[in-house]
Amino acid sequence: MNPIHTEDFTIATAQGQIHARRWRNAEASPHSAPFVLLHDSLGAVSLWREFPEQLARQCARDVVAYDRLGFGESSPHPGLLATSFIRDESQQALAAVLTHLGIEPFIAVGHSVGGGMALCAAAQYPQRCLGVITLAAQSYVEQRTIDGLLAAKQAFAEDGQMQRLARYHGDKAPWVLQAWLGTWLSPAFADWTLDEDLRRLQCPLLVFHGDQDEYGSTEHPHRIAALAAGPATVQVLPGCGHVPHREQAQTVLAAVVDWLRGLGA
Repeated sequence: MNPIHTEDFTIATAQGQIHARRWRNAEASPHSAPFVLLHDSLGAVSLWREFPEQLARQCARDVVAYDRLGFGESSPHPGLLATSFIRDESQQALAAVLTHLGIEPFIAVGHSVGGGMALCAAAQYPQRCLGVITLAAQSYVEQRTIDGLLAAKQAFAEDGQMQRLARYHGDKAPWVLQAWLGTWLSPAFADWTLDEDLRRLQCPLLVFHGDQDEYGSTEHPHRIAALAAGPATVQVLPGCGHVPHREQAQTVLAAVVDWLRGLGA
């Protein structure tokens, strides 16, 4: 079995410190582009669980993940999220992580809103981002998204739910929840789409979406593929919800390995 070693980093930015982790595969080619993971709206490095190590091992390359500002072990966010926060991520924290770790070519992997960030990163770095893998990414705000958020808001009002969130975000947990629900349910965010960024994409895409995803219909992966200028492979996973890499990990990993063979990265 390939040995996987982890390293943790603290990266200084103008807004605060970013926590990052790298899973190193000792058998990875020095020329292989690493995966860079962007987490979901309630996520953190630790909430990727076994997936980064599985990805590093099965794909024989390094994996990097980081806590966005305000999440996990990174510094508290200094304010509210701007409505442009999805596009802004590639120009702010992601840029700092890539620079600090000396990463040039990379493959972006994003879950949920992190999928949107990964797609924006590919548009921002067309020469460096060699491909994008999205897991349950949203491409616009639809009614199913709103309904899922309202159900989540009600669930988080129950006893013990905030304590569970605090396991991963500490005293930043209330901000994390408000950043998610407050932003996505805001009238100012209602017209948000990824359309402009998708039309700029030239790199290959691998788009996963569960047909039971409570935050987005299967219109999202098809819209992403239709608007992207580069080649896109869509995998709609039967019986799968919002976390494909946890609910159907082996299916996702096998598809990534096959996709990489054609990527040549």
